[in-house]
Amino acid sequence: MAKKNSMKLPDWAASMWEEMGSPDLDGIQSVYDGDLLDRRVGLRRDDFIEIHMDVQSFTKPEHAFIRGRLLSSGKSSLEILTEDGQCHFIARDVIVKMVLVAHTRPAYIDDKELLAFERADMKRRSKLHEKVEKETQGNDDSHLWG
Repeated sequence: MAKKNSMKLPDWAASMWEEMGSPDLDGIQSVYDGDLLDRRVGLRRDDFIEIHMDVQSFTKPEHAFIRGRLLSSGKSSLEILTEDGQCHFIARDVIVKMVLVAHTRPAYIDDKELLAFERADMKRRSKLHEKVEKETQGNDDSHLWG
């Protein structure tokens, strides 16, 4: 593994870490104690995680375990990229346990790249909504009577 990473990753995570460009993992660990403003905990985009799911939801017990990189986290599901390059959507309802293997990004509030992406994405969405409104203005009168 590269010199940048003093943290020991499992083999499956090490290969994914290298594919990500070997980001520096030092200084982005969770902080559980101290001043509330300085604490940084919770799952983050691109974290390496292991998920244990309810065995009763699967025909084969070995399918009730998945590990990989967290791509997104929604209200009802998680999107995981596994070491074999497959993207899986896991329903939160079947998750029994999640294990954080390693953070690969700073905490949300400290992640300048992610905040810049979200700002640009909000602008893009706003422009798209404006464009749709201009193109559909006057065309949505089917609900009016007379």
